[in-house]
Amino acid sequence: MNTGGLRKWIVTFGGAGLSPVAPGTVGSLLAALLVYLLSLATNDSLILNLVVAIGLFASSAACVALGAWTIKYFGRKDPGAMVLDEVAGICLTMLFQPIGSGARVVGTIVVAFAAFRVFDILKPPPCRQLEKLPAGWGILMDDLMAGVYANAVCQILLRLI
Repeated sequence: MNTGGLRKWIVTFGGAGLSPVAPGTVGSLLAALLVYLLSLATNDSLILNLVVAIGLFASSAACVALGAWTIKYFGRKDPGAMVLDEVAGICLTMLFQPIGSGARVVGTIVVAFAAFRVFDILKPPPCRQLEKLPAGWGILMDDLMAGVYANAVCQILLRLI
């Protein structure tokens, strides 16, 4: 795989961002599915949170590092095919949630996924303003802010349910 192909594979999260319909939702869904699979692989919430934090850091770093290339390659300031920002947003949303076990795991991930997508689509302040940051920072930061909002809402909702 050439370096352009590898970069495209990374920024599209293995091709999820190339979906012809709702690539951001597809990328978010794939990230949420990976969190679910990780939760099945371990019963230790500390390990799960550590792996999710590593995912948050790695996807954020790659988004910033490859942001300028992605903008040039796809010819848009915030290309829909770049879904590493959604991956980072889902990871941030999932951090320190009361994951539980059994059906509770699925419910937690569904609520977190839905909350993140709502905030990512609505872009309450300062999400839209953060999009104006240069290159990969502008692509990433609005999704991280949406993840902050979604995490806070989920912390409250999931602890009350």
